[in-house]
Amino acid sequence: MRGFPGPDAMSDFTKVRFTLAVRDLARSTDYYTSVLGLGIDFTAPGWTFLSRGSFRVMLGECTDAISPEALGDHSWYGYVTVSDASALFSEYQRAGAEFTQVLSDKPWGMREFGVRTVDGHRIMFGQELQA
Repeated sequence: MRGFPGPDAMSDFTKVRFTLAVRDLARSTDYYTSVLGLGIDFTAPGWTFLSRGSFRVMLGECTDAISPEALGDHSWYGYVTVSDASALFSEYQRAGAEFTQVLSDKPWGMREFGVRTVDGHRIMFGQELQA
């Protein structure tokens, strides 16, 4: 199959970290920790590195960044597969997340929902349904 490494592949991807420009680093960091439940791995001037399990995000403060709303569909930046979408949806409801899609089972075999961050970036979370 084209695009997939063959048996002689030398390396594999071990982690994925999204990098996002945010206008107010403190506000965005608070959202990712208090609403989405990520922990702070470390900070550097103008940056916060966060994670929850294998989901990792680098927030970089860019006060003049284009608003994600201005990007339209391009404000959707990630799809995160989770072990229990129903529990995560409930957790995010209690935390006050803004949903772009409520929890539902999809014909492509996923139970999923979407959130919009305080900056306007959109993330989908989904659980593989058993056949």
